[in-house]
Amino acid sequence: MALQSGAIARFLSAGGVPYADAIGSAITFVVALLVVYTVGRAVLLPLVDRVMESRGLERHARKPLRKLTLALVVFAGVAIAFGFAGYGDFLQSLATIAAAATLAIGFAMQDVIANFVAGVFIFTDKPFRIGDWIEWDGNSGIVEDISFRVSRVRTFDNELLTVPNSHLTDGVIKNPVAKGQLRLQVPFGIGYDDDIERANEIILEEAHAHPDILDDPVPSVRLTELGDSSVVLKSRVWIDDPSRSDFVKTRGEYVTAVKRRFDEEDINIPYPNRTLGGSLELEGVDETVVSD
Repeated sequence: MALQSGAIARFLSAGGVPYADAIGSAITFVVALLVVYTVGRAVLLPLVDRVMESRGLERHARKPLRKLTLALVVFAGVAIAFGFAGYGDFLQSLATIAAAATLAIGFAMQDVIANFVAGVFIFTDKPFRIGDWIEWDGNSGIVEDISFRVSRVRTFDNELLTVPNSHLTDGVIKNPVAKGQLRLQVPFGIGYDDDIERANEIILEEAHAHPDILDDPVPSVRLTELGDSSVVLKSRVWIDDPSRSDFVKTRGEYVTAVKRRFDEEDINIPYPNRTLGGSLELEGVDETVVSD
């Protein structure tokens, strides 16, 4: 393979170019690398895309695999270019360097490796996908991108969080939209003197009247608590194909409708009441007589 490099070097030397051997090797290396990269990108990437499509991989899994394929093409291009340029056996040189650097790299890249492994688990287990609304460690947002090292989540305050993948696999992740339907539990407090049966009817009527609340599963309401100042009725309703915006919008409209009906039918939503008692004693105060 060094013949190509030697031919270029002889041509440059005949033209009086200084350092012809070094320049010839460098030119051969660059040309060989570009050829291998161009051919590999044109042939291998479409093949990988077809394989991923045939296996039904999600969009978030295809992007990093394409990047990995390009990295392998570059690696192969460098190895082949080393041979054409006459630099010696690239793989043997790489093995020698890798053996010396493995220990240091292992300590330095513990977090990177952990996040990479976590990214692999995200791709295989699919706890969430791009576009899903997730909650973890007190944070929540919409997944915008998933790579092998980090995931990017847009919060509902429009902040972009770059989250190491290991943070999303070491703890509990809530994915409210994973199953296509979401149950909302909405508590309503009424007064102890109010008609519980009528309140139940109103809550169910407004659930059936809302267009985004499903009739199957059937909405239900149960008395769940006798509080200090109210009787708590908890409504359970379902919405289909939810997102965060759907969840907030539907819940808000439902609660507003029930509150309006309660007001129309004189059903109270009581405020918490507290009764404070005690006495005040004064010591060391002389008795004062007030006279006209």
